[in-house]
Formats: sequence, C-alpha cells, structure tokens
Amino acid sequence: MDRAFEFMGNHPFLFGILAVLAILFFTIENKRSGKKISPNTLGMMVNSQNAQLIDIRAKKKFATGYIQGSRNIPFAELNERLDEIRAIENPIIIVCDIGVQAGAAVQMIAKDNVYRLEGGIGGWQGAGMPLVGLKNAQTKKAKVKPSLHK
Repeated sequence: MDRAFEFMGNHPFLFGILAVLAILFFTIENKRSGKKISPNTLGMMVNSQNAQLIDIRAKKKFATGYIQGSRNIPFAELNERLDEIRAIENPIIIVCDIGVQAGAAVQMIAKDNVYRLEGGIGGWQGAGMPLVGLKNAQTKKAKVKPSLHK
C-alpha cells in the first residue's frame, strides 16, 4: 500500500489522468443506462403525470408480484413492440428485477421521457412498497378441519 502512495506522489500526472478517466467512465455509464427515478418519485409521476409502468421481467416473475398499474412486456418481446411503446405520450417507467436490464430497454426505446426504476423490483420492495399479485404462503387462509371432539 505504501508503494501505491509513493507511485501517486512520484507520478501525479498519471494519477490525475486515471482519476479523470474513472470519473468520465462512471458519468458516461450513468447517462447511457437512462434516467433513474426512485420508488418515491415513481408514485408522484404516476399520480401527477399519469406515467405508464412497463415491467420487462419474464411472465412467470411478473405473476409472482408487480407494481400496481404496470403492464408486462417481457424484454425478449420488447423489440417487436417498440412502435407501441414509442406511441405512448406520457412518461414511461421501465421496471426490471434490479434495475440493470431496464437501462438496456431505455436505450432501445430511445425517447426523452423514458425512465428506469432505480433498483428495480428489489429497490421497490426495499423501500417498503407493496406488490400486487404476490403469491405468499402466509396470505393464504389455512383450512380449518372440523373437530371430532366437542
């Protein structure tokens, strides 16, 4: 570790270039993957701007739980339905598992008013927000067997 500090001290120009390149890399990656919105902002955009939610997860994952009001267009089908999505005038929010695949979807759609949910469904649940259609064993009512004894 001491040698790393010694290198930085002896070669400040090289270290400066490395720092600038790292900052540029993260800045470009952030812009390339689309504009992110937080789970709290998603609710405000849906209420105030009538934003449309598009969940790009597979149908099986969508069936296990989704954000209320979202419609499922799996990522594999996205290319075929781009015209339909681009025709939407309201803001569009793309939702995926953890927010990574949504960045690619935002690039494919290539519109100004398309956003991706930061953290995806995982971020949504992490913020304590509910899902609709969640299949959970705890929510199913237990069957009561009639008692033979009175």
